[in-house]
Amino acid sequence: MHFAAVFFESYRKRLFLRRERNYMPNFIFISPAFPGNYENFCVALRANGVNVLGIGDTPYDCLSPRLKSALTEYYRVENMENYDEMFRAVAFLSFHHGKIDYLESNNEYWLTQDARLREDFHITTGLQPKDMDLIKYKSKMKAGYEKAGIPCARYHLISDLTSAQNFIREVGYPVIVKPDCGVGANDTWKLTCEAELLDFFRHLPSIPYIMEEYVPGEICSYDAIVNSKGTPLFETGNITPISIMDCVNDHDSIKFYIVDQLAEDLKAFGRACLKAFKVHRRFVHLEFFRLLEDHPYLGKKGQVVGLEVNMRPSGGPTPDMINFAYNINCYQYYADMMIYDKLRHRSKTSPAFCVYVGRWKEHPYAHTHQEILEHWDKYLKVAEELPEVLAHGMGNYMYLARFESKEQMDTFCQYALEIKEPEVLPEIPVKKTTRVRKTAGAKRSSKISQKGSENS
Repeated sequence: MHFAAVFFESYRKRLFLRRERNYMPNFIFISPAFPGNYENFCVALRANGVNVLGIGDTPYDCLSPRLKSALTEYYRVENMENYDEMFRAVAFLSFHHGKIDYLESNNEYWLTQDARLREDFHITTGLQPKDMDLIKYKSKMKAGYEKAGIPCARYHLISDLTSAQNFIREVGYPVIVKPDCGVGANDTWKLTCEAELLDFFRHLPSIPYIMEEYVPGEICSYDAIVNSKGTPLFETGNITPISIMDCVNDHDSIKFYIVDQLAEDLKAFGRACLKAFKVHRRFVHLEFFRLLEDHPYLGKKGQVVGLEVNMRPSGGPTPDMINFAYNINCYQYYADMMIYDKLRHRSKTSPAFCVYVGRWKEHPYAHTHQEILEHWDKYLKVAEELPEVLAHGMGNYMYLARFESKEQMDTFCQYALEIKEPEVLPEIPVKKTTRVRKTAGAKRSSKISQKGSENS
C-alpha cells in the first residue's frame, strides 16, 4: 500500500481512538528550549493536561530536566529554517500522536513558518499564511492602525533616490529607514541629512525597506493575553524611555520597565487594535509612541501614535518581568487561555514596577557589578551576564529589579547606568626659560664647568 494511504488510515484510527478515550490535546511547541524562558510555556501547558510535543534544533541531551519532563516527545531537526525537515517532523509527531490541535512558537522569527505548517496540517487554531502580510509588513500595519482610529507616521516604500527625496521634502529630516518585514530595531537607521541619505542608497539593501518620518516620542506598549473571542484576559504594558535603535546601533545603555498600571488611553487603543487586527487566541505585544512634543501631522504632546504590532509576547525576559511586577504566572495564564479560553489560575495581583537595565562591557560605569549586587540586593530579581546571541540587542549584563514606586526605580537606574567621569590630570606648570645668546667665552666657561662637574 502507498505510504500516504497507510499514513491516513493509521491517522483515522488514532483519531477515532482519541475521541473514545479521555482526550488530551496535542500541542506542538516550536523551539521549546530557546529562548530559555520559553520552556515555561511547555510546563504550564503540561500542567493543564496537554500532550506537549517539541520540535527544535537543540540536542535532546541539552534540554533541561524540567523541559524533558514537560514534553511527551521531542523531535530534533538539523536546521529549523529547512521547511522540508520541519514538515517531516510535524508529520512524524502527527502519525504517532494523532491530529495536532495547536502549533505555536511564540517567536517572531518563526511566525510565517508556523502559519505554513498549520495550513499544511489543517491546524485551524492559529494564524494562517493569508494573515501574515497585515502583521509582518510594517507598511501594511498602517491600515490596521488606521482602522483602529490611531494615527501613525507617514511612510514611503523605498524604490529610488528621487522618490525618497520627494518624501523627505514633505516630512523633513530626520527619517527612519528599516526593513519592511523585520524584527525589533535590527538594521534600523536614522538619516539626518542628504549625505547620509546618499550613503544609504549607495549601500541599498536587497530586501524591501520602508522610510518613515521621525516621531519624537517615548515607546510604550500594550501587552495582552487574548482568548478565542478576541477578549483580553490579562493586560499590561511597558515603557522604553531610551531609543532601542540607539541601544542596538550605538550600544547606548538599555532601560525599559513594566508599568504598575496601564494608562487608560493606551488600554483603549490596544483594545481597538485587537479588533482591527482580528486578534484571537494569542499573547500579543502592540507598540506605540507617546509624543514628547507637539507634531504638526500626528497631534499634540501626549498623543498615542501607532508603531507596530507583534503577534507574540514581548521578547527577552519580558514575560518574567510581568510575573515579577504583578506576582502572577503569565505562562500559566497563556496555557489557560489556549486550553480553557479563560483564566483558571488567576491569582491576586499586587502590581509594581519591574525594570530591565542592560549594561555594555565597553562602558566605564561608575559602579561595579558587585556594588550593584550589594547595594540593591533586596530589589534585584535577576543579575547575570547574557550570552553573545542575546547581548546584541540587550546588553552584556542584565539586571531585573522590582520596585513599589517609580521614584525608587529611577534612582536604581541612575545608579546602575551612571558613567564614571574621566579622570582629569592636574596641569603641570611649565617653567619659563629665557633664551640667552651665548658668546664664545660663555661657551668655553660652560664646557669648563661641565668638565669640572664630571671630575668632582
